Amino acid sequence: MNNGPAQAILKREWKAYFNSPVAYVFIVIFLILTAFFTFHVSRLYEAGRADLAAFFFWHPWLYLILIPAVAMRLWAEERRTGTLELLLTLPLTTAQAIAGKFIAAWLFVLLALGLTFPVVLTVYYLGSPDAGPILTGYLGSALLAGAYLSVGTFTSALTRNQVVSFILSAVIGLFLLLAGYPPVTGMLSAVAPAWLVNVVAGFSFSQHYEQMQRGVIDLRDLIYFASVIVFMLMATHLTLENRKTR
Repeated sequence: MNNGPAQAILKREWKAYFNSPVAYVFIVIFLILTAFFTFHVSRLYEAGRADLAAFFFWHPWLYLILIPAVAMRLWAEERRTGTLELLLTLPLTTAQAIAGKFIAAWLFVLLALGLTFPVVLTVYYLGSPDAGPILTGYLGSALLAGAYLSVGTFTSALTRNQVVSFILSAVIGLFLLLAGYPPVTGMLSAVAPAWLVNVVAGFSFSQHYEQMQRGVIDLRDLIYFASVIVFMLMATHLTLENRKTR
């Protein structure tokens, strides 16, 4: 496959972030909230622990709100301004357009995540942490961000209203986050068989993300996040292809 068109879309989207205040506002808010919850809510200094458990704990909740805000414009803005039809008539496939937009948005979120490196320096100042859980924690956070982003990409393709896309993405993300939490599984176990509870819990972001937080890289967790991303991008592709044929 010729990757030229996809790269062109990627560059176009990447520049679009930094040609508006969106990128700077997102990065500043993400860094401020990350620092606030890590140092003031979880009290990293007072805990006296040389690890980043308190830092990674908040990522699913921060992503739940912030990433839908990044993703909501990906396709909804194209539909609102009437440029979607023009984009889909260019000499590139729908898959290339989706890949270009998604990768640009993911790289943007990863840039914001990478700018949290002072937290790592702080932990090394406090003691001698195990580098393994830090590296796997960042890997898990990057995959988690990609999964949230793929959900937002899909909901953005469903509607021209960015607010509707944001709400749908947040609701789906909340379901995928809470599905494996003990209060939820406990409630389900009272009305559903154990196998069904296990199936629902298996869809949870938290269950797979927490493994990586602890420094464990399980192939099943990697497959899970990859499957969510691929499934959501395929759903986006079907949505856009259906619009092309109308």
